Amino acid sequence: MGELEVPADKYYGCQTARSKMNFDICADTDRMPDAVIKAMGVLKKAAAVVNRDFGLDSKASDAIQQAAQEVIEGKLMEHFPLVVWQTGSGTQSNMNVNEVIANRAIEILGGELGSKKPVHPNDHVNKSQSSNDTFPTAMHIAAVTEINQKLIPALRDLRDAFAKKQEEFSDIVKIGRTHLQDATPLTLGQEFSGYTQMLSNSIDRIEATIPRLSQLAIGGTAVGTGLNTYTGFDSRMAEEISRISGYKFVPAPNKFEAL
Repeated sequence: MGELEVPADKYYGCQTARSKMNFDICADTDRMPDAVIKAMGVLKKAAAVVNRDFGLDSKASDAIQQAAQEVIEGKLMEHFPLVVWQTGSGTQSNMNVNEVIANRAIEILGGELGSKKPVHPNDHVNKSQSSNDTFPTAMHIAAVTEINQKLIPALRDLRDAFAKKQEEFSDIVKIGRTHLQDATPLTLGQEFSGYTQMLSNSIDRIEATIPRLSQLAIGGTAVGTGLNTYTGFDSRMAEEISRISGYKFVPAPNKFEAL
């Protein structure tokens, strides 16, 4: 509560500054992952598009979208100093994103940083949202994105490397070992075939999680009822998030579970 000085060269505001003070730990090691911050950018950009259809001023919407795109592209990472240690529901990171996007949007529109005019972090950037539905949504967006762009490609490369060694070692005979004793023979290629199959199975299991991860909490607001949002907001958000991210997302069928 009360006044708080915020660095003039930063886009974040008092909510972020207070969180930095209250959780001044592990700043060098436990910072909120970039993937989650970028996912929040995707969400806020989508919300600016959808909320325009529900009354958000078009100039504010355009400025928020531009600022959110800069978050997605990683251009504003220096303005996201918070660590993963926060109060529940990711409220501080949600507000960090709201403040940064609002102030950048204000700057785009020629306003005064910190004035909350003509773009307000809560009333405009966070319109029809709650930390309780935005943060789990961002986690799902980040997980789907990282799985598709990094994890699965890396596992496929490793699997293919083992498959190559499987062929390369197909004529090398070795003795198997059980209970610290020599057992029966097999080829080294056969042994590596097990590693290859293990990785193929792992890829299948990870890919099988994506349909569930693609179900988003957004639209549930604070407790899952969708209070203070609009009919169809969740579906429109899922469509817009899908368009922006390039991955298919759908509304969670039960928002109480999704939160």
